[in-house]
Amino acid sequence: MDQSDTFLWAVGIEDTFIPQEQPGLRALEEYELTQHYQLWSADIDRAADLGVSHIRWGIPWYRVNPEPGRYEWGWVDEVLDYLVNQKGIQPIVDLMHYGTPLWLERSFLDPDYPRHVADYARAVAERYGQLVRYYTPLNEPTVNAEFCGRRGEWPPYREGETGYVAVLMALLRGMVLAAQAIREADPDAAFVQVEALGWHWTHDERLHAEVARRAAHSYLAFDLFTGQVDTAHSLWPYLRDHGVAEEDLSWLRERAARVEVLGVNLYPWSGGELVMDADGQAHCHGELTGHHLAGVLRQAWARYHIPLMVTETSARRDVAGRARWMDETLAAVAAVRAEGIPVIGYTWFPMMTMIDWEYRSTTQPLEDYLLHLGLWDSAFDEDGVLQRHATPLVEKYRQYVKLGIRN
Repeated sequence: MDQSDTFLWAVGIEDTFIPQEQPGLRALEEYELTQHYQLWSADIDRAADLGVSHIRWGIPWYRVNPEPGRYEWGWVDEVLDYLVNQKGIQPIVDLMHYGTPLWLERSFLDPDYPRHVADYARAVAERYGQLVRYYTPLNEPTVNAEFCGRRGEWPPYREGETGYVAVLMALLRGMVLAAQAIREADPDAAFVQVEALGWHWTHDERLHAEVARRAAHSYLAFDLFTGQVDTAHSLWPYLRDHGVAEEDLSWLRERAARVEVLGVNLYPWSGGELVMDADGQAHCHGELTGHHLAGVLRQAWARYHIPLMVTETSARRDVAGRARWMDETLAAVAAVRAEGIPVIGYTWFPMMTMIDWEYRSTTQPLEDYLLHLGLWDSAFDEDGVLQRHATPLVEKYRQYVKLGIRN
C-alpha cells in the first residue's frame, strides 16, 4: 500500500455472510438483511459524498461460487465498476467475512477448504486485478474461530479450546494459500490483514499474567500468518496441547505471508479492566474509551513495525455517544502519528445500520435487531424498504475527511 503522507479515509459496509440455516438458527446475511443487494448504488453514493478515498467491502463467496468451479460474477462486476470507475473509491476487498459456501458441508474443517478458498481468491484476483489492489484474505480470524470453533454458533459448530484451535489452524492454512494465489494472479496486490484487537489492564498484580495472555491470544492469528510462531512463542504450549502438530507450525513458518498493512479493529466492548472475583476468576469490568486506541496502536507497532490502519471502529451508543467515540479515536490516531507511528488510515465501520448477530439465534422480527453503529441510522418504511437516514455524524465525519488528520 502507498506509504506516503496521504491519509486513507474510509468507511465500511457490514458484510457478514453466514448462509447456513438449521432448526433454531436463521441465515445471517448482512447484505440481504440490510437490502444492500438492492440499494448498493445509493449506499456507494453516500460513501462518495463523504469524500472518502477507500471502502471496506466484501464479496459474498457463497453467492459468486454456488458450486465448485462455477462462478457468477454479475452483481460484483456491476458494483466494483461503479465504485472504482464512476465514483473513484478504492475498495479494500474482504474475500472472507466469516462464512463459507453451502456446498462445503464441513465448512472450515472440510479437508478441501484451503484449496477451495485459494481457488476462489485466485479467481477474484484474476478477474478484478485491474480494479482492486487491496485485499483482506480473511476478516478477523480470531473472531471467526471464536464463533465457529469455541462457541459453536456458526458452522462447523465446534466448541471448546480444541475446537477453537482446529478452526483457527484451518483458517490460517486457507489464508496462506489464498494469499499465495492472489500474489501469483496479481503481483501488485497489497494485503490489509484485519484483526480484532483488544486492550486490557489491571490494578491487581495477580492478574498481570492474564493481561499478557489475552494480548498474546489477540495477536496469535497474525503471528501464525506471518510465520512468527516457534518454540519460543508464549502460546506454543497452548497450541501443542490442543492438537497442533509441529509440522503444521513449520508449514506456516515456511510460507510466512508478507503483509503491507495490519488492520486494527477496536470497539468499546473490546476490553476493559480485569478484576478478580471471590472465586479467583478474572472478569472484564467496564468498557474502553476511544483514547485506549492509542495504546493498542502503540502495542501493535512495537510488536510488528509495519504500517497500521484503523479498519473498524464505532460505538453502540446514541448519536452523541458515537460522536464522542469518533473524536476520541481520531485524537488517539493523531497522537500516535505525532510519535512517528505510521497509522495510515481510519475507517468508520459500519457506515450504516447493520443487523445484530443475535438475530441468527432468535425468532423475533428483523426490525428488533437493527443495530445503530453508523453514520446513517436505518428504519423500515411503510413499503418495507430499509431507508438510510443521515444523522449529524455524516457531516461530522465529512468535515474530518475534508480537514484531514492532525499530526
